[in-house]
Amino acid sequence: MTVRFAQATSALLAALFISATCTGAAPARENPLLVPSTLPFGAPPFNQIRDSDYQPAIDAAMARERTQIAAIANDASAPTFDNTIVALEKAGRQLNYVTATFFNVAQANTNDTLDKVEAVEAPRLAAFSDSIYLNAKLFKRVEALYRKRDALKLDPESKQLLRVDYETFVHDGANLAPAAQTKLRAINQQLASLTTTFQQKLLKGTAAGALLVTDKAKLAGLSETAIANAANEAAKHGHPGAWMIPLQNTTQQPSLSSLSNRATREALFEHSWMRTERGDANDTRVTIATMAKLRAEKAHLFGYSSYAAYALTDQMAKTPATVQHFLAQLIPPTAAAAKREAAELQATIAKDGGSFKLQPYDWNYYAEQLRKAKYALDDSQVKPYFELNTVLTKGLLYAATQLYGISFKERHDIPVYQKDVRVFEVYDKDGSPLALMYFDLFKRDNKEGGAWMNTFVDESKLFGTKPVVYNVENIPKPAPGQPALLSAGEVSGMFHEFGHALNAFFATQKYASLAGTNTARDFVEYPSQFNEHWAFYPSVLRHYAFNYKTGAPIPQSLVNKIDAASKFNVGYSFGELLAADELDMAWHGLSASAPMQNVDAFETRALAQAGVNFPSVPPRYRSSYFEHIWSNGYAAGYYAYTWTAMLDDDTYQWFLAHGGLTRANGQRFRDMILAKGHSEDYATMFRAFYGSDPKVGPLLEDLGLK
Repeated sequence: MTVRFAQATSALLAALFISATCTGAAPARENPLLVPSTLPFGAPPFNQIRDSDYQPAIDAAMARERTQIAAIANDASAPTFDNTIVALEKAGRQLNYVTATFFNVAQANTNDTLDKVEAVEAPRLAAFSDSIYLNAKLFKRVEALYRKRDALKLDPESKQLLRVDYETFVHDGANLAPAAQTKLRAINQQLASLTTTFQQKLLKGTAAGALLVTDKAKLAGLSETAIANAANEAAKHGHPGAWMIPLQNTTQQPSLSSLSNRATREALFEHSWMRTERGDANDTRVTIATMAKLRAEKAHLFGYSSYAAYALTDQMAKTPATVQHFLAQLIPPTAAAAKREAAELQATIAKDGGSFKLQPYDWNYYAEQLRKAKYALDDSQVKPYFELNTVLTKGLLYAATQLYGISFKERHDIPVYQKDVRVFEVYDKDGSPLALMYFDLFKRDNKEGGAWMNTFVDESKLFGTKPVVYNVENIPKPAPGQPALLSAGEVSGMFHEFGHALNAFFATQKYASLAGTNTARDFVEYPSQFNEHWAFYPSVLRHYAFNYKTGAPIPQSLVNKIDAASKFNVGYSFGELLAADELDMAWHGLSASAPMQNVDAFETRALAQAGVNFPSVPPRYRSSYFEHIWSNGYAAGYYAYTWTAMLDDDTYQWFLAHGGLTRANGQRFRDMILAKGHSEDYATMFRAFYGSDPKVGPLLEDLGLK
């Protein structure tokens, strides 16, 4: 049950239904977010929605749900599964739709108006969520049903929903004493406001951190396409005749592997590293230190030693100790690999005539030189074979068809929230409609960094709805007339996010709360990371990797180089990920009695204590711009990417042992994993498919660390 609410004011409600006072005047316009969509699959009517519609729609939908919740809580009849649990599932359906629509646009295509709406509504939504989960009458009904759950003779999915709802109420404070609940409400509202503050500071800090270059010679090493894109970016921001390199969300930046001018590399890295630490309005350090303190205090209210201990109770890993034991198996071989790689790079610098010590901003440049020397491979050789549209239609969608029997048809009649967004209808193996899929692929200044998937509408047999799904990427948009050519990493990224979409497509649940990607953080990344394997699977690669100019297929010799190079520099690439994992666990391992932290000092100390302060290998995200853990729901959960890499490598090994990419294997994975959602225990589900508990060996082997 997803519930996000706020206090609706009478003025805002009245604004929805104002009648014209002049005789003969047209009736008031209905808010398109508050009436059922007539579009296929109930897709949002973006051609009708105005920015001014969101706030009144959120408030009106919250008011409606408040009434529904009160009716359930105050029902005089004895609680039953239908009048309590199913009623809760139905309550707020309108609000879920409104907020799903709003938060996607606010993340992917925001503006000052939407920023203000989010700032106002975030604490209201948090407060109303608390008003549900801290409603004593409502919890009493849920608890009564949970205590006699075995006698209710529920079907397995319904019994699971009852369990999940009960545990959610408890996890959100229903069993706390009144004074603790009052404190919890205050903390939740503070955290909601701080989350919005962090998001907005980060977006602005990242945009402001773009590197402006006025001398083209300082861009030596970049391709002509990249230079043209930089010129276009500078002109767009009022700097004609200059060049601008925008920042992506990670610490390292793609251009660092190509820029031969060391001063330019250093400047670009510094812009990235310091984007939200300049002591200006976009500095996030006080914000995140406060959030960490509040989260620790929240966990203490529940009797947990840290926020990590509190947050992991409903995850596959269950405890911080399990996470740390898992990471501890990975750190020593990664540290050894990073040390070997650093020595090789230092030797490469010396061979190139340099007398300086390897720095983080040097690593990717010299790693690229070394990679070229070892494998005669660089992005300029690879990118011509990965034209975006071909990757999308003949790679991504083709692989899904081969595995799962589904098909796709692009639609141009579905309204979108930004002109570059593309929409496809998805058909099941029998030709019946399955889902609607949006792709928002290009980077924009008003789009949050990174890539993500979510839904506008979830699968639900209760509501008779099918999934409406979107993938968001941040691929640099080419200059007009130029093709969008992808790196191998960007290709993998597209397959990753589409793995989430497949998880949503194949949901079979009656209850949306248990469907698709409504799973634990350390399970939800499993289908997405597994789907990355098919990007370079031989039969898939042969279907889409053609030179965009000549039409020639990618040579097998180049494929061999890509494969051989995939394990190159893994000490660095996996090291920066493990550093981020440990930073997250450190921040959320703080006790409530710990003082407010000095962000930079804490970060340095945490990396050293975890043994992931690899020389010249910075964490993938610095604390001050670690969006996943401060605003994207991955608090004490960033390890999920590494944990699910273990699950996905185990699964891929199973596929290879059983014939590889086949419809039979795809169907088995669809039926036993993708279609299950949260209808079963995660460990039980995985064991049923794989035959045992997960093993770390295939992950180390895949990384070349075994």
